[in-house]
Amino acid sequence: MIKITNRRSTTCSDHGVLCYQPAGSGKLVAFAPVLRGRAFSAILTGMTVFGSAAWAAPADIRTDFHDTDILVTLPQAALTQTSLPDNATELADIVQQQILHARREGDPRYLGYASGLLLQWPDSRLTDRLRVLRATVQQSLHQFDDARADLQTVITTTHDPVQRLQAHLTLANLELVQGRYENAAKHCQALIERSPGLVAHSCQAQVQGRTGQPQLAYEELLELTRGARQADITSRLWAEGTLADLAAQLGDPRARNHWQFILSQEPEDLYTRARLADWFLDNRQPEKAVALTEGYEQVDSLAVIRAIAMTQTDHPKATTLVTGLQERFSEARWRGSLLHERDLARFQLDVEERADEALNHALANWQDQREPEDTRLVLRASLAAGDEARASTVLNWLRQHRQTDHRFPETDS
Repeated sequence: MIKITNRRSTTCSDHGVLCYQPAGSGKLVAFAPVLRGRAFSAILTGMTVFGSAAWAAPADIRTDFHDTDILVTLPQAALTQTSLPDNATELADIVQQQILHARREGDPRYLGYASGLLLQWPDSRLTDRLRVLRATVQQSLHQFDDARADLQTVITTTHDPVQRLQAHLTLANLELVQGRYENAAKHCQALIERSPGLVAHSCQAQVQGRTGQPQLAYEELLELTRGARQADITSRLWAEGTLADLAAQLGDPRARNHWQFILSQEPEDLYTRARLADWFLDNRQPEKAVALTEGYEQVDSLAVIRAIAMTQTDHPKATTLVTGLQERFSEARWRGSLLHERDLARFQLDVEERADEALNHALANWQDQREPEDTRLVLRASLAAGDEARASTVLNWLRQHRQTDHRFPETDS
């Protein structure tokens, strides 16, 4: 039998979904924090934007089940409709909720529902809000060029200042994810000019940190955060997350404090949970990484970190998790639904010790995503494979942008 049940709602994060409304002062006031995705993103007055996601994995294939077992969880019917609504506002509301559910539950099926509806909607009837939402779906599915085109159209043509800000936010995130820092800086500056605050300055700090000024970026943002005592909690958490990333880049142990503060306020922030668990691994505390990832085995990024930590500590359940992940990745590749190769590459490198294959996937991933985690993985895999020459393009790119990171391995230049 198939039994329908409510999934445990999780908040995914790899800097991600924030909610904003314009304040009378012209600044962005954050409300209803949802998740942190990688880099920089937000929801502005009902809009949705996010970067790299931490998706829950599909359930493992099973044959040994009982009549009372739950075999599948069906999404909410209201969010799986295939017929178009009558007007653009109603469609935008539905798509927005589908994107939020995809993030909150780590379930990419909702992105498929949203994409299906948007494909049916004529371009001639697209509103600015729908363009931003469509770009959000496209970005999450790694259709970066299409997303960039939609966002640039909004920035260039809209008469709505709110939609223009939202497009700048989304495009800043996209450019940061892809390592196009000059473009990202322009959008961050536009945010600072039009809506100054901790979120806009966090955007700027991310760019500074990845282009040779991480110490300056950390100190300036820390000072702004200390001076913004009246800032809303979401803006504060956003700045704390950026400070954590910068501190980790610098090898500053304060990264742990920033991440722990966020988790004390938002325990379901999966991006922060994964980054802190990774910090524990880097600092030879795998047992703490095991504890921090308990109950999150269905989220690939956290499951891989957990498998590494369990292997290092000779955990009695390590083999079970490793086997499950092998089946999960194999099935995802068979389905053609592997959105992020980073997790697969890291699993191959740090658990299976298949450095050559890990390097192939890490390099393929780096073509689209050039965040520090992606870059670090290429460098580590190339060293493990004894093939540093294949990382030469990455090393040249790092020198071009003067990007350094305490977590990057030593390589021959």
